[in-house]
Amino acid sequence: MENQQKISVLRIWEIIRKHIRMIIGTAFFVIIISIFVTFFVMTPKYSATTEILVNRKASSDAEASQFQQAQADVQLISTYKDIITSPTVLNEVNQRVHDYPGYQGAGNLSKSLSISNAQNSQVFSLTAKSTDAGTAAAIANETASVFKKRVGKLMSVDNVSVVSKATVDPTPTSPKKILNVLIGIVLGIIFGIAFACLKELSNSAVTTETELSDELGLTSLGIVDEIDQKVIEQTDTKKSVVDEPTLNTVDERNYRRV
Repeated sequence: MENQQKISVLRIWEIIRKHIRMIIGTAFFVIIISIFVTFFVMTPKYSATTEILVNRKASSDAEASQFQQAQADVQLISTYKDIITSPTVLNEVNQRVHDYPGYQGAGNLSKSLSISNAQNSQVFSLTAKSTDAGTAAAIANETASVFKKRVGKLMSVDNVSVVSKATVDPTPTSPKKILNVLIGIVLGIIFGIAFACLKELSNSAVTTETELSDELGLTSLGIVDEIDQKVIEQTDTKKSVVDEPTLNTVDERNYRRV
């Protein structure tokens, strides 16, 4: 089993060495495509994040402990997530930000928002993405503002506070240019090796003595070197030049004897 693995690894290495130019060419081609798509086709996207705190204000006649109130607030976060992405909030947000550059309309507003929070944390993050950095910050801040206003009316609570507002970040979050180029390099090498192996497998000609003995189980009786036709012609020309004086000498000797 180990010998078979060694043979297969050596075989693959031989294929790589044999088709190294094709592999490099394929890798270079894929890298060029990945660079072109990353820098000239994909639209940069920016993100901005605002943090919202859910904290129930304890009253003097509250019977529940502070710990129980905190647990209840954490459970409310999942409900608040649904409210943020509901038409009740997003319709008003759409009216506030529809004139911003790069805004893609109400249909994509919900898709541009993402909500996350750490386990057992009363703070959750609201992140907005857009093709414009300023628009992303505006969407995040306006959504937090509208949500805070709406949730107070819907649930008759006043336990939502904006911890930090979203700021404009001029650095795009996608595409990740370096990562895309590295992926292009890896894929290019993989495709190149795959094409080389396919080409080698589709070729049924026996090119080496090893293939003759290992794969076909035959014994090599000898090796016949291939001679170029030009070499044969040059050899014939040299022979004719060498033989011609010899014939003339023989004729002269015969003539003298007679």
